[in-house]
Amino acid sequence: MRVLFIDIDTLRADHLGCYGYHRDTSPNLDRLAQEAVRFENNFVTDAPCLPSRTALWSGRFGFRTGVVGHMGSSADPFNDGCPRGFRDSYDATSWMSALRRAGLYTVTVSPFGERHSAWEWYAGYREMYNPGKGGMERADEVIPTAIDWIERNGDRDDWFLHVNVWDPHTPYRTPLEYGDRFADDPLPAWMTEELRQKCWDGFGPHSAQELAGHDLNEAWVRQYPRVPLQLDSMDAVRQWIDGYDMGIWYADMWIGKLLESLKAKGIFEDTVIIVSSDHSESQGEFNVWGDHQTADPSVCRVPLLIRWPGLTDGGRVDRALHYHFDWAATLIELAGGTVPANWDGVPYTEAFKAGVEQGRPYLVTSQGAWSVQRAVRFDVEGEAWVCLRTYHDGHKALDPVMLFNLTRDPYMQHNLLAERPDLVDKAMGMLAEWHHAMMLKSTTNIDPLMTVLREGGPSHTRYQLPAYLERLRATGRADYAERLEKLHPDEV
Repeated sequence: MRVLFIDIDTLRADHLGCYGYHRDTSPNLDRLAQEAVRFENNFVTDAPCLPSRTALWSGRFGFRTGVVGHMGSSADPFNDGCPRGFRDSYDATSWMSALRRAGLYTVTVSPFGERHSAWEWYAGYREMYNPGKGGMERADEVIPTAIDWIERNGDRDDWFLHVNVWDPHTPYRTPLEYGDRFADDPLPAWMTEELRQKCWDGFGPHSAQELAGHDLNEAWVRQYPRVPLQLDSMDAVRQWIDGYDMGIWYADMWIGKLLESLKAKGIFEDTVIIVSSDHSESQGEFNVWGDHQTADPSVCRVPLLIRWPGLTDGGRVDRALHYHFDWAATLIELAGGTVPANWDGVPYTEAFKAGVEQGRPYLVTSQGAWSVQRAVRFDVEGEAWVCLRTYHDGHKALDPVMLFNLTRDPYMQHNLLAERPDLVDKAMGMLAEWHHAMMLKSTTNIDPLMTVLREGGPSHTRYQLPAYLERLRATGRADYAERLEKLHPDEV
């Protein structure tokens, strides 16, 4: 059994051709999808980067690992405490450790552990290759290492190779010699001048007037020609989206080379290939551009393609609700292993083998790095809904409770809180049920999102408000400054 897991950072499903995108961003992945299961509703439990991969590799919600943010206490796992033996719980129960016990030789090509000081993430790996730029690598600085490993080791049996590329992540840095392949393609239809102007008149980190954070950060932006300084025109919006799409295309081009190396080795037809991401990317939702700051589907819904020779030939679509670690649990069982007892991930092994859908009744996702928020994704009467509960707005226009019909309003422009209080009550009941289950399973008495609040709010917005209030007033948005000042008096 050979498994290749291609982990593309910051990848929106709806910017891939196989998920219906009108631009040709992903020809290699699209061909792969024809022989794969394409999951329509695969969600990360905890966003963004560090919480997401910690949850996937541990098989547990951030609520139970303690990792729900990027800095402060919420960036480190809960201490095992007195039950800790000679080796800790990550060594005993991580995804890679379970695959090793099932007989797979585990390898990663990724800078992720160093980027976030996530040393527990390495648990269970036999070989680790760090490209060395902390997530600023382009695919041409990652994929050759993976190809070299395949050339040296690919004809061995029973291996798992994780390959992590970062090209769609800001700043967009596809080499300029590749031009702009999408210059003549229209933008996504919902990206109108009306949307741009609404965002321009709004506020928040990574909003139309502050694409680089809470301010212009002009010296930093000028290093990257594909990145506009602000979204002050539709030309700038085009430059921004073209930069993101070129990052996807560049990653896809190099993934094509990686897949060709399997064919050259004669093992393509015997290799399970998985493609997914650690989180998606808001591109205008809630006036967040090119970042991952909320718990909604624009951030937490990620692509998942699984090509398994003999099981997925001809391709199919799975529309059930899944967490990312449900697939991790399924892979453990398909490899002949046993899912660790402390996992929240639930396998759907027999359903996958039979080609039928077996998902969750609803999903709960969280964000603790840029805002403090939980979301409930559920279906009612054949339509998709999400309800967002915000505890800290991250200096954005996020109301305490919001409800959106994703079937009719996929980019979440119309809050239906007042129109459908019955569905808000339903979602809050689901959230309470989930929270109760987490508290019963937790080894601590701590909800880590509350720790984020007690330590001063989300790490990426902490200590930023005084200067941002000055910027808002200086740019004609004093009303928003007053709003934020009233909402967060302890931060001023």
